[in-house]
Amino acid sequence: MSKEINGIVKAWEATVRKSTGTKKRANGIFSPMSVAHVDDDESAAVCEVEKILPNGDFYTGQWLDRFPHGQGKYLWTDGYMYVGEWRKGSTTGKGRFSWPSGATYDGEFKSGNMDGKGTYIGSSGDTYKGSWVMNLKHGQGTESYPNGDFYDGEWRKGLQNGHGRYQWKNGNQYIGQWKNGVFCGNGTMMWSNGNRYDGCWEEGLPKGNGTFRWSNGSFYVGIWSQDPTEQSGTYYPGASDSHEDWDPQDVYNVELIDCQICPCEEVLIYPLQKTLSVSCGEEDNKILSKKRTDGSGRPRWMSEDGRISNFSSECEDGGASAIDFGSKYGFDTSVDHCNRGRNSLSRLRIKNAKRQGETISKGHKNYELMLNLQLGIRHSVGRPAPSASLDLKNSAFDPKEKVWTRFPPEGSKHTPPHPSCEFRWKDYCPVVFRALRKLFKVDPADYMISICGNDALRMLSSPGKSGSFFYLTNDDRYMIKTMKKAEVKVFLRMLPAYYKHVRAFENTLVTRFYGLHCVKLTGSAQKKVRFVIMGNLFCSQYAIHRRFDLKGSTFGRSTDKPETEIEPTTTLKDLDLNYIFRLQKSWFQEFCRQVDRDCDFLEHERIMDYSMLVGLHFKETTSSGTVTPIRHSSAGCTPTGVDDAGPRLSGVDIDHLIMDPSRWFQLGVNMPARAEMTIRKSTSDTPQLVGERTGELYEIIIFFGIIDILQEYDISKKLEHAYKSFQYDPTSISAVDPRQYSKRFRDFIFRVFVEDT
Repeated sequence: MSKEINGIVKAWEATVRKSTGTKKRANGIFSPMSVAHVDDDESAAVCEVEKILPNGDFYTGQWLDRFPHGQGKYLWTDGYMYVGEWRKGSTTGKGRFSWPSGATYDGEFKSGNMDGKGTYIGSSGDTYKGSWVMNLKHGQGTESYPNGDFYDGEWRKGLQNGHGRYQWKNGNQYIGQWKNGVFCGNGTMMWSNGNRYDGCWEEGLPKGNGTFRWSNGSFYVGIWSQDPTEQSGTYYPGASDSHEDWDPQDVYNVELIDCQICPCEEVLIYPLQKTLSVSCGEEDNKILSKKRTDGSGRPRWMSEDGRISNFSSECEDGGASAIDFGSKYGFDTSVDHCNRGRNSLSRLRIKNAKRQGETISKGHKNYELMLNLQLGIRHSVGRPAPSASLDLKNSAFDPKEKVWTRFPPEGSKHTPPHPSCEFRWKDYCPVVFRALRKLFKVDPADYMISICGNDALRMLSSPGKSGSFFYLTNDDRYMIKTMKKAEVKVFLRMLPAYYKHVRAFENTLVTRFYGLHCVKLTGSAQKKVRFVIMGNLFCSQYAIHRRFDLKGSTFGRSTDKPETEIEPTTTLKDLDLNYIFRLQKSWFQEFCRQVDRDCDFLEHERIMDYSMLVGLHFKETTSSGTVTPIRHSSAGCTPTGVDDAGPRLSGVDIDHLIMDPSRWFQLGVNMPARAEMTIRKSTSDTPQLVGERTGELYEIIIFFGIIDILQEYDISKKLEHAYKSFQYDPTSISAVDPRQYSKRFRDFIFRVFVEDT
């Protein structure tokens, strides 16, 4: 290797070594590793390359046509690095991925994901050794925490789940059942002083039947609860020291204080999210040197533009397959599968996603309102209350069940001093919403930090059609919407049915509500601001490239924006929709069942004008914002090297996608799917709602949910329907009877979402 190459490599190694601190890594840039499997018919096309890519990234290793294939090392300019096996542009096989923070993963990869057996060492020193599925700890594994704690047991979707043992540094240990990262089910807690608890657990605490034993033989048997009024049991003294004055609540308040579970280090960027900077022609890539022998042992060189000089038929066959696979991982492969080099596939241009909203800083017209809101939420959620039970009494849903609290600037017995003006705070049905947050698995502390932490809220630039304003938390997890008094009345009327519905159907697509409140300013203004806190459907690690609001009606259902003016934050409508969405069979079946259940619920509650909010993340987006279809079927042409017998879901091996749709993905959130482009051909005055299929498929991550579910079909909507019916087709307008609305909505949605066959 030339001195120039050595210099570049050493510079890269120094950069990575500096970013990873003083930790020693096992493999250098040219450490020997096992060579990835290369098919016989492709071996002649494999070359050895070292190159600097257009954006400054560096790759050295084996290369097939346009993609890393075999053994190779890729270094990103921001300090990320992968060393290991590649297959047609995807990290597949054994390899090592390192982060600039110093974290590393050594183990197996499948289709770009950490998948199989592997070891993750975090930047803080925590170490996980065990099984992975789709970048998540799943199966049997051990975790060594930085503070000295240790866990050995089962994992599911990144959390302790099943049977496991957790041992603290001080010698305490828990052995038993886990669920979603906390003790749940039957288990035993053993303290280093000889005491132990055997029994039932719920959400990390003793709950139900259990026995507490002391080292001297004394024990207490009974029903356990953190609520003292629910606690009952019998004490049995041992041979020596008596504990008759002992309070069972000491287990919660004293014994378990030092038995907190250490959180695992969060992986912020997964290997699959690191895009490879490789262009189709590669004219801009600086080729340093390339040499490889073909199957006969003769040396083969590559020219400056990246083409093999004595290009063989074997290389062409391999290249056709590589184009299809490479497009999934950020490679700009614009060559048509059937007519290579002559026709190009149509490509989308995606603009960079921007952070929504304007930060409400000091001096903003809504700054004091934000402070009032944050103070009120902190008071509501942090207020001592009995453990929320999911079995609620009818009185909890009474619209008169509300709590007023006064917040003077100087503070009071129950409220802290604050810099805002005096205001009053109202909680509607607080017991119900506390139960809803528990039902939706919202941690109270995380909830408070998201809304009331040091970060300001963000206000969306324009109000909705109803005149409501929207605010987002800084972490994008929650959305706050102002409400009219009429909407509050509708919500409180349907609250019992809503609670029953979301409790019965875990995969419901209707909006998740976490709180209903009101701020009333004192003094001359006497202004009331009512608002509801909801989950943000688009809170994800994936950027949302396209978003649609779909109702199934045509009147006024277009944004009339050209493609060049569409931003990722633009909400498109029915007549802007140019895709159908293909879901894997089991997910599609569950989707259809849940849409029917949700529409039946809304129809029964006399609700209309709701819509399906859909967000798309295109997985093949390159750094320049270009998206190329993964397949184009025209004139009966079948792409070379592609098995057309079944769907490819985000490059994940289908054997891991268990047929239970709730096992890997929550319905409507982070779901792998495919979008097929359509063309609308209107030949009459009535616009075509769903276009004709083109065969162009895009791999996507899709998000969807039913929103705006608080519009009742009241007298105003009946008058709107009557008025517009004189001018337009009655079936094309939004304001129709709930039964008719539900049928039209379902018919449309089941044409837009189809089974991927």
